[in-house]
Amino acid sequence: MAKEKVRLWDRLKYKYKLSIQNETSYEEVFSMRLSRLHVLMTLSVIAVILITLTTLLIAFTGLKEFIPGYPDGNMRKLITENALRVDSLEVELKKRDRFLASIQMILRGEDHTQIEEEKNDSIKNNYDTIQFGISPEESEFRSTVEERERFNLMVGLNKEQNRDYYHFFPPVEGIVSRSFDEKSGHFGTDVVAKANSKVSTIADGVIIFTDWTIKTGYVIQVQHENNLVSVYKHNSTLLKKQGDYVRAGEVIAIVGNTGEETTGPHLHFELWRAGNPLNPENFIKFR
Repeated sequence: MAKEKVRLWDRLKYKYKLSIQNETSYEEVFSMRLSRLHVLMTLSVIAVILITLTTLLIAFTGLKEFIPGYPDGNMRKLITENALRVDSLEVELKKRDRFLASIQMILRGEDHTQIEEEKNDSIKNNYDTIQFGISPEESEFRSTVEERERFNLMVGLNKEQNRDYYHFFPPVEGIVSRSFDEKSGHFGTDVVAKANSKVSTIADGVIIFTDWTIKTGYVIQVQHENNLVSVYKHNSTLLKKQGDYVRAGEVIAIVGNTGEETTGPHLHFELWRAGNPLNPENFIKFR
């Protein structure tokens, strides 16, 4: 058996001469010495090179779309669009469920303000426990961009909005106890509301001031487009910080009774345009 193996190996190493001769003169034009082992090795190398080139050609060109079972460009686009639609549908279903739950609570006469606050606190606590792996370079880049865009009023605003027409969201629902009177120096409207009622921003904008004052308590100011500024005073709690971007109707504070110039829970609301006070009751229906 060993002799047969040796003979087979010797046969592979036998030398052969490949010669090309001129048919007319029988002159040797080309000759080459080779063995079966050399031929097998050469064919193996050529096969590996061809397989590698074919794999690269299919992987990095459009030829892979002709492989049976591989999705083409239209199919991948359709898959992506369907995934986005399913995600949007899930979001809308969650919104509907929350809306129905709120309606049921209102019909039962339950106070959902405290529940929402507890839910937000719970969500905030859960988010605070999440550990994100942000590199120092990414953290520095984010801080730079956020600081640069902090007071950019064009972020999120509609450039095609009609500047001659305003539609404001009521900051709070209640009874007007004192109206706007520029002659007496009362540049806003006092709206009596229940304690711990939500104070909402009247339009999209950026928070430009959040602080405590002796006379007006907790104050928050929002800069809107077209040189409009809305002011909310006597709040018990401020829910936003300076530099935050807010949407119309978004809750920014809680009605309170803070400051020396107050006799009960109410919201003192002011509306300014280009440094001039406006009568909020001309634009907003509080009742």
